This record gives sequence, structure tokens and C-alpha cells, in this order.
Amino acid sequence: MTLPPLRDPHLNYRYRRRLHVLRVLLALTLTYALISLFDIPHSGWALVSTVMVMGNLPHVGGVLDKGRQRLLGSLLGTGWGLLLILVPLSPSLVIPVGALLGIGVATWLTFGGRHGYSGLMFAISLLLVIGAGNQELDIALWRAFDVLLGTLVGIAVTALVLPQKATDMMRFMLAENLERMARLYQAHTASTSASNVDTRTLLKATSKLLVKQRSLVDAIHRERRLRRPELDDIISLQRRMLSTIELLLETHWTTRAGHERIEAMSGLRDEQHRLAGKLGTLAHQVRTGQPIAITVTPFDLQRHAELACNARGDDGRALFSPSGYLWLNRELARLTEALAAQLGSLTRLPSRRLRRASGRSRALPASAPHVQGEHDAPQQP
Repeated sequence: MTLPPLRDPHLNYRYRRRLHVLRVLLALTLTYALISLFDIPHSGWALVSTVMVMGNLPHVGGVLDKGRQRLLGSLLGTGWGLLLILVPLSPSLVIPVGALLGIGVATWLTFGGRHGYSGLMFAISLLLVIGAGNQELDIALWRAFDVLLGTLVGIAVTALVLPQKATDMMRFMLAENLERMARLYQAHTASTSASNVDTRTLLKATSKLLVKQRSLVDAIHRERRLRRPELDDIISLQRRMLSTIELLLETHWTTRAGHERIEAMSGLRDEQHRLAGKLGTLAHQVRTGQPIAITVTPFDLQRHAELACNARGDDGRALFSPSGYLWLNRELARLTEALAAQLGSLTRLPSRRLRRASGRSRALPASAPHVQGEHDAPQQP
């Protein structure tokens, strides 16, 4: 059974910008309809709250995290403001001094932490409630209600209308990075195809996606499928793999004196092609929600030890680049094996929903180049 197109996570990811715009406009329309239907006073704050809670966060986890912080800050700020207003026979300085004290404490507690947005919303909600210091209670309550209404509408629309999960975004970004790294590695191992691959652009795009993955950690944790330490390990392994591939690219094309020794190592290219295929297969399994089940064979360095250790240049000086080159290949294979093991240990990573969706949508996002793996037809070198 395949999912309807509008529920297909692959399509939701590809068109996430358009869908986010649609959700924001729909949330604003719904908020405007509610405040118009019930003639809610001071309703402009409801519209502002809807936009602020959704912002530029297209995924459920981000909006849930931001919405939770906004609700917490709004409730605490509103509560403190109402308390100041309700102080009986309060002197004229009680409200401004109490507001400054509350904002100072909130800023101190949230400084440099994950709940900085809660501190901001505490201050904004408090100032909305107390106004110029002589705010009436009914106005304060209506403004507080408007903030809560707009926040709840934003959360509800994000979670219910063609939801984009941060976990899916992380999954697709990881698959794109694995495919890019496989393509870079393939370009490195085949000089005839290297000129057709813009390695600098691929390296930059892969690094950019790593930064985006890091920004999703809190949102993914909020969706309660993967934990922060697990995500940190996945991102760290990708970064180390990318650094190793970058070193391989530099080693292969700049160390010309040792190039012939590297080419003479029988079976090395076959091992490299198999590793590139494993990267492509791993990307396919991650993208389609399959259980991670690949076996990465370690590089056999001993068979190449004599050629690597006895390498010398035309001037008779020992060459260390072949040995370093072999070590980098082994390190990339080891890191790939570690990433596959890490992903395979995550019981909540496989997704039945994505496996069903993959039957309908096999097209990749436009930014992700396709790399053949074991799930594709064999490629002739």
C-alpha cells in the first residue's frame, strides 16, 4: 500500500519551502477567522504570535520546541504581570520595579541556554500585560489570551497540516551527504571521471548540510525518536568521513611521485569501488526507512605493505604518501562501518511509513546526486 502523494515524506521534503508557506498562510487565515468570528479584543497580538511561533521552522519538532518555550514564557510572564497588577494598594513604583526584577531574573536564568526564547517571551508577555504601568486587568487578560491563542493555532497547523518532521529532514540530509561522499570517493578513485565532478562544490554542499543537521538536534529530540547523544555521534562520524575524503582527494592528485606506486597496488581499486557502493547502499537504506544492514569489509593493508613501505622517489628519497594514502582509505572504511553500526543500533530509525512511501516516490531531491549502490544494477568501472 502506497501513501497518497500529499502524505509522502519524500515529496514533503522536496517541497518543504512551498508547504511551509502554505502552512503559515493557513494558520494566519485560521487565526484571523477566529478573532473575527468571536470579536476578540486586542486581536492583533494573536496574529503576531502565530507568525512568531512558526517563523522559519517548517518541521514539527522545531515548532513544538519553540511553541513550548513560547507558552512557558508567556504563561510565566503573564502570571507575573497579573500578580503585579493585583497587588492591593500597590505604590506607583511596585509595577515597574517588579517588572524590571522579573525580566532581570528571567534573562539571568536563560542566558546562553536552550531556553533563551522563553526568557524573551517572558519579557514580552510581561510588558504587554502591565503596559505603561497602569494597565487594567481585563486588557491584560485579553492580551494574554491572544498570545496563547496565536501560539496554539501555529502549533496545531504545523502538527496537523502536511506535517514535516525534523527526523525525516535529518534522515534525508544524511542520505544526501552519504551520496555526495560516495560520489566524491568515486571521482577520487577514477581519474577519467574526476574532471566531470566539481569536488569543491560537493564538499561545500556536504559541509553545509552538516551544519543544518546540527541545528535540527533539539527539534528531533522533541519528536522523541532519537536522542541528542545518538545524533551527535551520527554528525561527528559524517564530519570525520568528509575530512578523510577531502584528505584523500588532496593526497591522490597532488602526490604525483607516489601515484604510480598507488596504481600498482593490485586490488586496491576494487576495494575502493566496493566501499563507494556501500556508501550508496547505506544512503538508500537511510532514505527509504529500511533496517540498516550492510557489511563493510576492512581494507587489507598488509597485501600492499611492501609497495607502500619501500616507495622511493626519483631522487631516491623515501615516499611516505603511499602509506598515508592507504591509511586514509582504511580510516574511511572504518568510519563507514562505525556509522552503519551506529545507525543499525537505533531501533527507532527504521520507518514503515517511509518504506511504504518509497514505493511511490523514488525520485531524489534535486540537490542530491544519485550514486549507485548495491540496490542498483552493477556499474562497470
